[in-house]
This record gives sequence, structure tokens and C-alpha cells, in this order.
Amino acid sequence: MTTTAQETTPRPGRGSEIRRSELAAFLRSRRERITPEQVGLPRGARRRTPGLRREEVAQLSAVGVTWYTWLEQARDIQVSVQVLDALARTLRLDASERAHLFQLAGATDPTPAANCPSVTPALRALLDSLDPIPACIQNSRYDILAYNRTYGLLLSDLDAVPPEDRNCMLLVYTNKDWQAAVVHLEESQRLMAARLRASLAGHLGEPAWKMLLKRLETQSPQFRENWERYEVVGTRTKSKEFLNPYVGHLMLEHTDLWLGPELGARMVTYTPRTEETRERLERLHALALSRV
Repeated sequence: MTTTAQETTPRPGRGSEIRRSELAAFLRSRRERITPEQVGLPRGARRRTPGLRREEVAQLSAVGVTWYTWLEQARDIQVSVQVLDALARTLRLDASERAHLFQLAGATDPTPAANCPSVTPALRALLDSLDPIPACIQNSRYDILAYNRTYGLLLSDLDAVPPEDRNCMLLVYTNKDWQAAVVHLEESQRLMAARLRASLAGHLGEPAWKMLLKRLETQSPQFRENWERYEVVGTRTKSKEFLNPYVGHLMLEHTDLWLGPELGARMVTYTPRTEETRERLERLHALALSRV
């Protein structure tokens, strides 16, 4: 992104001015606490700025240096949710800080890290009642919105994954632990990319989808290769095999249970195909409970 892509738009009002000043101060404070070593940059002998320089934040976030400088100067400029997402990742904001960033910018966070009202207490209770059957709630973008304890340890320690990164597409293409647990990894990656493209038709231009695709294309050459195949696959029940790091080989049947008439949010369940797998899921559930 370059500075020519940004437009200044007058938005009069004392409240907006105060909010821009707060946003500028917040960005500066978070920039100054990140060391170059944390983001893989050399410190250098002549560095006087505590933390990162403005141009380093701009480079890491793929935005124009002049535009980012204006943002820290509290100028009245437009900022997209894609840019806010990139800044949040560069500055390593936690969930509360990320929410604060979006609030100051007057934007809505489109990622699953934000509160999801569609996951009701009743649905969460249903997920828990299915243990030791692994189950979660996903949307059509593969965001993991909620999950039970067995699912939390099915392919990796999902609790250790930041909420904004709990997306099956990101995990299967970029997370080494998740990848190691999928027995037929290349086949799964290709099928999931084809399912994502089929779902994309109903969400063209939506910021959250654009953000996800940009991350995948940037971080995974394998995703770019599969995405360029332009394959499309619908939903279907299928067998899965996982090599769980805690209890070993699991043979499961994947089922999607749709939560509405549209092919959007769904409950995903993994029922055991063998008695041995059932016993191993019970052990995995017991392990998950012991870690609470």
C-alpha cells in the first residue's frame, strides 16, 4: 500500500480529534515497546529511537511510511480494517489492545477474536456435552468460533493459539504442529482451498475474507499454488486421520451440522471410526480436563 492509496477526508468534531490523538499516542507507545530483535530486524549501532522506528512499522505492516507518520501525527485520514489488522500484528497487540485499537479508529474488528454473538451459551453447553467427541463451531471462512476441550487438543494446543489466528486454513497452511497432526496433509490442504473458494462466492469484497486471503497468500506458497488451481468443492462428510501428539493415531468421521438455512456457521464433529480411536479420545479428554 502506498500513500497515494490513502485519502484525507474531513470529519469535523472535537470527539474525532481527541480520538485521533489517543490513537496516535497509543500507536507510538506500542511501537516503542517492540524491540528490533523481536521482529527479526538488526538493532544497529546508531539507533536512538526506543523500540521500532516508524519506517520499520510501516514496512512490516506493508503501508506507506508517510501515511503511517500521518497516523501517528493524528492527521484526519481514513484507515481500513486491513491496515488496522496489519498494525495489530506488527505491534503484537493482545486481544484487549487490539480491541482498543479498532475502537479508537472507529472500526469494527472483523476477525473471530472479536465477540461472536452467534455462539450462544446453549451452543457452548452443547459442545461441552459432546466430549470426548471433538467438536467446534466454524463459519464458512474456517474461523474457529468455539470448541470443546477434546477438540482443543485434537491437532495442537488450540488454547495456546491467539484467538485471531484460530482459523483452520491458517493453521493447516502455516502452523507446524497442526500440519504434523494431519496424516494426509497435501490432500487436506488442496481440498480446504477448494472449499474456501466455493464459499468465497457469497462473500466477495468482505474485509474479513480479503484479510484472510492476503495472509494466506503472503505466508504460504503452498496455498498460493492450490488457490491458483481454481478448484471448487462442495461440502461433504468425509473420513479423517490425525496423528495426535498426546494419544497417537486417530481415525475419525467428519460431519458438518449447519446452524441455519444458509451454508454459513456450522458445528463440526469428529466421531470415532474404531473402538481404539474411541478409547484414545477418552484419554485425550481426560488429559484436557487435567490441564484446566
